[in-house]
Amino acid sequence: QVQLVESGGGLVEAGGSLRLSCAASGSIFSITTMAWYRQAPGKQRELVAAITTGGTTNYVDSEKGRFTISRDNAKNTVFLQMNSLKPEDTGVYYCHAHTWSRDYWGKGTLVTVSS
Repeated sequence: QVQLVESGGGLVEAGGSLRLSCAASGSIFSITTMAWYRQAPGKQRELVAAITTGGTTNYVDSEKGRFTISRDNAKNTVFLQMNSLKPEDTGVYYCHAHTWSRDYWGKGTLVTVSS
């Protein structure tokens, strides 16, 4: 079992920045990839960024240059640095972990970007 706890969401004005954190615990040795997903109001959950255990990163095109995913293996934590935020970035951000056997999700953290 893997437990994921997100933090760092909140209300920010357009153009501002936020840093999300996802702390993983449990069978963390089984995690191969961690990612952040976003679910905007009335829309499906979508991938924002992902990072492998080796540090390879992947971003959705619309976020390249604005968002940065990173991980601190010693603290079992993954971060999402979000800069130049736009109102359309508003949504619940979920941490995701892919393991050898199944996927895990956190409960999400709400990000609201005001115009």
